[in-house]
Formats: sequence, structure tokens, C-alpha cells
Amino acid sequence: MQWVQDPNKSNVGNLNSVRREASRHFRNRKKEHLEAKIDELETNSKIENIRKFYKGINDFKKGYERRTNIIKDEKGDLVAYLDSTVGRWGKHFFQLLNVHEVK
Repeated sequence: MQWVQDPNKSNVGNLNSVRREASRHFRNRKKEHLEAKIDELETNSKIENIRKFYKGINDFKKGYERRTNIIKDEKGDLVAYLDSTVGRWGKHFFQLLNVHEVK
């Protein structure tokens, strides 16, 4: 934060070195994660656990898929907050499961 208050060469250099170190750290963590996944696939292949083997391969092919927790409320508006979504699901299942009139 000091580089914002006093953006001289040494402060900017410190910021750049911290950025490089952080990038290196996360690059190494990603590499370790991928190596662990590959080892897991190899193990599943060797012990003939075919279901987990192909699931792992499909996960690699698809890549990272971000999950969204957005739903629509009664009016059709999108709701993204956790409290609102939990309340909306509660109302939905209450209406769905508590039917008093059978036609």
C-alpha cells in the first residue's frame, strides 16, 4: 500500500517483486495440483477403477466450470444472495409439498 502513497522506483520495484513471487507461487501450486490429478488418473487406470478414470478424464476435458447460485423469485427476478435463495427454495418446496386441495 506504500507504493500508492509514494510511487517512487524502489516502491514500484518492491510491488513488482511481490507480484512475481505471488505468480510463481500460484503457478507452482497449479502444477502440483495437475501432477496430483495425473497421478490419481494413473492409479485409477492401474487398479482398473474405470468409472473414476473416465470421470477424471472428462473433468480434464471440460475444464473449470463455475457454479452459479442464481434462481428466480415469484416475480421472475433473479436472486443471487444466499439468504434470499434459501428463503426462495423454502417457499418453493412449501408450495410444492403442502397441497391441500386435490382436483
